[in-house]
Amino acid sequence: MTSFAQLQTEENQAPVVTFEQCVADLQQQALSAGVSPNTVNTVLGNAKYLAKILEYDRNQPEFVQTFSGYFGARVTPWRINKGREMLAKHKDFLSKLSKQYGVPGHYLVAFWGLETNFGGIKGKMPIVDSLATLACDPRRSTFFSAELIQALRLIERENLTVSDMVGSWAGAMGHTQFMPTAYLTYAKDGDGDGKVDLWNSEQDALESAANFLQHLGWQAGYRWGREVVLPTNFDYQLAGKSQAKTLSFWAKQGLSTVDAKALENSDLLASLLVPAGHTGSAFLVYSNFDTILRWNNSEYYGIAVGHLADRIVGKAPLSKPLPELPKYTLAEMQIFQEKLNVLGYDVGEADGILGPATRKGVRAFQAKQGLIADGYPSRETFDVAINLESPVIAQ
Repeated sequence: MTSFAQLQTEENQAPVVTFEQCVADLQQQALSAGVSPNTVNTVLGNAKYLAKILEYDRNQPEFVQTFSGYFGARVTPWRINKGREMLAKHKDFLSKLSKQYGVPGHYLVAFWGLETNFGGIKGKMPIVDSLATLACDPRRSTFFSAELIQALRLIERENLTVSDMVGSWAGAMGHTQFMPTAYLTYAKDGDGDGKVDLWNSEQDALESAANFLQHLGWQAGYRWGREVVLPTNFDYQLAGKSQAKTLSFWAKQGLSTVDAKALENSDLLASLLVPAGHTGSAFLVYSNFDTILRWNNSEYYGIAVGHLADRIVGKAPLSKPLPELPKYTLAEMQIFQEKLNVLGYDVGEADGILGPATRKGVRAFQAKQGLIADGYPSRETFDVAINLESPVIAQ
């Protein structure tokens, strides 16, 4: 396929032959996948190129998101109160879902709140046009081509029109923002009206979320995690998603609950996260946190969903205020990552994202330099790394 992304012009104009050829290729793929010729011709044959979709896809934020900024914008008083309202509204239905799928209702409401503000922001982009545009971009063509074909199947199965198919620029749809594959595979008719409508039926959306989470591995009877208190002089090199230990181990390290109670003497595995560094809250997260990450692979998202769910059922806010953290530009974070790689701390690609690999490298660097090894790039950590001239080999 020709790389038309490099040839695109302004105002939704692309070289017609290039985009048409791409769509023709996609039509053949759809036919081979069993989509009817009528749908292929009338729906995919009329797909439009949307330049703004690629602009959204390529848009890089100027600043790296901090945990404080992310969490504070999502776990808000309005969202907590609205979540409680929705929990009460669907009380009996959510109780039924909890028994059937093992996922408590307040978690389903929390996902709903974070995904679309309880249906307030479902997206208005034309799904077929968006997915066709992304499928014809060489960067992630395979993924979006598959989702486009699934969108066509969805139109056929649910007897939808192209105008029904609206959502996010990346193809997510409805109250719970399901991609076409997830919609086809996990969506349920929660209200029993004979159709699956994630745009207009709150019950369909909630049962679909419960079914999806069950298939992603949700363990009934367990929570997502919880905030904990760390002892003075704690060894922060024990933190990190990949370093799961038993609750008994964490209890021996001096961790306690926020109300000063000892942790249970249990073999239940938990990982310690300190997303805002040593100045912010610490969290022990369990296997259901991994399930949340299979929905959205972001530790910030996982903590926000879990804590929002807790707040919806009346649990306390974080015991520590959200700390004011240094705000790095994307370019600054990339330079920092590149420097750590040069110094011998493998943080992977310098992508500007403060992910698990970067945090692991930062912890090792901080420990070597005698800094608090919490994995968070404080301004002191940043300055020490940037100004260090001699290569330092990680032990």
